[in-house]
Amino acid sequence: MYRFLASPRWLGYAALTVAAAAVMVLLGFWQLDRYHQRAAVNARISAGTTATPVALTELVGKPTGAPGSVGPAPAGDTEWTRVRVTGRFDRSQEILVRGRTVEGRVGFEVITPLVLADGTAVLVDRGWVAPAAGGALAAPQVPAAPDGEVTVLGRLRPAESRGGAPQEVNGRSEIRRITPSAIAPALPYAIFDAYVTSDQPAAGLTAVAPEKENALQNAGYVLQWWLFALLTFYGFVYLARKEAHGPTTGDLLDEEEEEHEAEEHHAAPR
Repeated sequence: MYRFLASPRWLGYAALTVAAAAVMVLLGFWQLDRYHQRAAVNARISAGTTATPVALTELVGKPTGAPGSVGPAPAGDTEWTRVRVTGRFDRSQEILVRGRTVEGRVGFEVITPLVLADGTAVLVDRGWVAPAAGGALAAPQVPAAPDGEVTVLGRLRPAESRGGAPQEVNGRSEIRRITPSAIAPALPYAIFDAYVTSDQPAAGLTAVAPEKENALQNAGYVLQWWLFALLTFYGFVYLARKEAHGPTTGDLLDEEEEEHEAEEHHAAPR
């Protein structure tokens, strides 16, 4: 009954079905991997709320090159880990990051290098500040970084991609994205290839809170792709059974009705 499955036509159908289902299964596994990655990020964000901060140098290698260079990048699974680092803020090298949104408002994030005892530095995102009343070109009112030695507690963030060198805008230094490797050449010391968002911004600054990722969306995509794979096999089996058992009673009745209408059409007087 099913000998027709060995025909070239049906073997082609089978190969196409298997290939399509395999692609869908692989896409499901890819979404499953994305789900685990996002779930891990969310777990680190949640754990950082109560976890004891770890020393920055335990997670990120110190820069050892000449001034204007960066150190090694942190491991991917360290993002949003709560860290601590001690040093002195260099207010002369402060940078504003434009076009940053907090609580639905677009403003600036304030990046100030924190110089460690060994002469290297890490970029600290001290918080978000609203734009000045004069518009985007007007300088915002930025609270000054504290003098003396301070210990910063915050979240570790990796370098953002596609960042550029700081640009001078109305007497202040600005960037669009926080990329230490692009910022380092403008600084008089080597810096870490990561930055820290402060948990304790000064008065007048708003903390840049971590945002959890939508891991459940990826879980839904996993089920969707694997369901599509099952439906592909179901469709092949359905067509094969239909081919094996021939037309159904409904199909025969439809054919008879069509033949009857054709006969009436030819028999009608012209």
